[in-house]
Amino acid sequence: MARIVPRDEGQVLDLPGRTATELASAATGASSTTVRRVEIAPGSTARGPHVHDGFEEVIHVLEGKGVLKTDGGNHTLAPGDTAIVSSGERHQTVNTGEVMLTLFCVFPVADIRPGTRELESWDSA
Repeated sequence: MARIVPRDEGQVLDLPGRTATELASAATGASSTTVRRVEIAPGSTARGPHVHDGFEEVIHVLEGKGVLKTDGGNHTLAPGDTAIVSSGERHQTVNTGEVMLTLFCVFPVADIRPGTRELESWDSA
């Protein structure tokens, strides 16, 4: 049965360096997907690199400009771009613009927490 989760009813998560609103996940009844709207303020560097073990992340840019730093290099992000980050790939999204960087992030698991590792720096693994 279809479920509608209005944006203002999403769960706002207390995460470093960004505002994330979880719109779909196990908490909202999803069985195999997590969807988040993520906003990163200009100049925010509070979140370091991280890894998702066992699942990929799809990042779609709604507005703003940024850089997706990965093991494979740095990739410029602009509105309308979609990035696919492979399972196990270190990555970090940075706002390089003067306005909010707003992303729509999708993960093919209902709860990303068990498979997500926060790293202190690019040298840690």
